[in-house]
Amino acid sequence: MEKNQTMVTEFILLGFCLGPRIHLFLFGLFFLFYLLTLMGNGVILGLISLDSRLHTPMYFFLSHLAIVDMAYACNTVPQMLVNLLSPAKPVSFAGCIIQTFLFLTFALTECLLLVVMSYDRYVAICHPLRYSVLVSWRVSISLVVTSWTCGSLLALVHVGLALRLPFCGPHEINQFFCEILSVLKLACADTRLNQVVIFSACVFILLGPLGLVLLSYMRILASILRIQSGEGRGKAFSTCSSHLCVVGLFFGSAIIMYMAPKSRHPEEQQKILFLFYSLFNPMLNPLIYSLRNAEVKGALRRALFKESHF
Repeated sequence: MEKNQTMVTEFILLGFCLGPRIHLFLFGLFFLFYLLTLMGNGVILGLISLDSRLHTPMYFFLSHLAIVDMAYACNTVPQMLVNLLSPAKPVSFAGCIIQTFLFLTFALTECLLLVVMSYDRYVAICHPLRYSVLVSWRVSISLVVTSWTCGSLLALVHVGLALRLPFCGPHEINQFFCEILSVLKLACADTRLNQVVIFSACVFILLGPLGLVLLSYMRILASILRIQSGEGRGKAFSTCSSHLCVVGLFFGSAIIMYMAPKSRHPEEQQKILFLFYSLFNPMLNPLIYSLRNAEVKGALRRALFKESHF
C-alpha cells in the first residue's frame, strides 16, 4: 500500500479558479508582465556588460540580481501561462520537484545577494577609502559564488526532505506553480520536520539578513547625514533608496508568505502574494534601479546616443 502511495507520476496545478474569459485576460496581462520582466532585466544586463563605467562591484552584484529575476520568471510564468489556456494540464512529478528546487534556489540566492549589496553600499559610504580593499573583485566574486552555492544547497535540503515523503491523492496543487508548502500538503506522512526546517530557514535566511540590512542602512543613514555636499548626499540617497525599495518588496512579501499565520491568509490570497513575489518583484526591480539610479540612466542615454549615430 505504501509503495502504491509513492508512485506519483504527475500533479495538477489548479492555478486561478476563474472563468475562461478572465483566464484569457490574465494570460494577456501576465504575458505582458513576463515580457517586461525579461526586457527590463535584459537591458540592465546589457548596459552593465557594454558600459565600462558600470564595471564595478556594485553593478556586478546588480547583474546577478537581474539574472535571478529573469530566472524567477522563466521558472514559474511559462507554466502559469500554459495553465491559463489549458486548465488542469498535468505536470510531471520530476518536473514539479525541479521547479520547486529552482524556485527555492533563486529565492534564497536573491536574499543573500541583497545582503551582499547592502554590505557593498555600507562600505562605499561609510568606509570609502577602504572600498577597493574591502570590496575588491576577488571579494565580490567570492560573495556572489557563496550566495549561489548556499542558495542551491539550502534548496537541495528542502527538496531532499520532501522527496523522502510518500505522496497520495488528490494530486491537485492549489497553486500556479510547484511551491514547497503547497506540495507538502499532498504528502501522506507527517511533515512536521519539513515545516520546522522551513521555518528555521526563514529565521536564518530572512530575519537574520533583514536585520543585517537594516543595521547597515542605519549606519549608512548616519554617514549620509554627515556628508557636507548636497550633491553627494543626493547621490548616496538615490542609490541606497533604490536598494531599500527592492529589499522592502522582497523581504516583506517573503515574510508574509512563509512566517505569518496561515489562517490569516487564505489560499487565494497566498496565490496573489506568490504572484507578486515571482512576477511583479522581478518586473519592478529593473524599473526601480533604472528610474532612481543616475548612473544606469546615464548608461542608457549613452547606449541610445551611440545607436542613433550608426
